Amino acid sequence: MILLNGKNYTCPVDVTLDLIGGKWKILILFHLHYFTRKGYSEFRKNLPGISEKMLSQQLKELERDQLISKEQISVKPNRVEYFLTERGKSLGPLCEFISAWGIGYLKEYNIDYIKDQHLYK
Repeated sequence: MILLNGKNYTCPVDVTLDLIGGKWKILILFHLHYFTRKGYSEFRKNLPGISEKMLSQQLKELERDQLISKEQISVKPNRVEYFLTERGKSLGPLCEFISAWGIGYLKEYNIDYIKDQHLYK
């Protein structure tokens, strides 16, 4: 067993999945990998189905785990932008692999994501 930050893990994969697991965290990291910086409202617009509470929670957890950081852009209105830390950037190859794998899978079903990617922001 691995004890880290008061949690028990079975192996390094367990640690990684705890940090980036779930639907939303990996999508947030993916967006920041490809688009470098994003504001809260941009995440809400580009992650349909995520609630404000869930987005806020996931961003806080990613920030706590030092995978992302934020910069305050303005006070009134309050605007922040999120970006990957160096540790978060080290997940870039994983984001690339997951994306390429998904594109390959879609191609097997004759879905051309590349052709239609303008539909995604």
